[in-house]
Amino acid sequence: MRRGRARAAAAAVALVLAAGLAGCSSGHDFVPGPNPAPGPGPAQVDVDTPDLRALKADAGIEPCRPGPGGGGLPALTLPCLGGGASVDLSTLRGPMLINVWQSACDECRVEMPVLQEFHEQYADTVPLLGLDMADTFPGSALELAQDGGVTYPLVADPGGDLMGEKGFPRIPGYPDTIFVDADGEVAYTKIGVIDSLDDLRDLVRQHLGVDL
Repeated sequence: MRRGRARAAAAAVALVLAAGLAGCSSGHDFVPGPNPAPGPGPAQVDVDTPDLRALKADAGIEPCRPGPGGGGLPALTLPCLGGGASVDLSTLRGPMLINVWQSACDECRVEMPVLQEFHEQYADTVPLLGLDMADTFPGSALELAQDGGVTYPLVADPGGDLMGEKGFPRIPGYPDTIFVDADGEVAYTKIGVIDSLDDLRDLVRQHLGVDL
């Protein structure tokens, strides 16, 4: 009887371990997006502290800048990750890109050098804004950005407040890149990692009508 119980317990442990291993990957996982249920918002997660400001300065990340206004994105003001001017998304107009990411995303780490290369070459034509979404670890987010060589501006939505907002696309996972047209409307959302600068240029041409 005891042997039977022991075998059953061992089998149960094996199933749990197998399930845990199935959820892991040595590759670059596409991290599921935030639960649309209310989460910890900006009041609970401080993305502007002296330590975070020092991390941002050390990484050379550029200041956040509001847009000219009159756009179609939600009228939601997000803090600049690591301090600086907040950004009302409804002020933003394109052509521009908004890359949605978070510190737990391996594919975001892979994609960041491509986005940085794009920023260095085309920031004056198609600006790029990073959006750290539903991430309660702003220090880890800034460290990831620094590891990826990121200098383009970064805003934060630690509570995932944008989820469900009218005018903002559903985010199934990270990374996502949102293509915003000249009217400030979402023209296209690229789900998943962008592998190369050539691929990103092609997407900009197709969906924003800009030849780079």
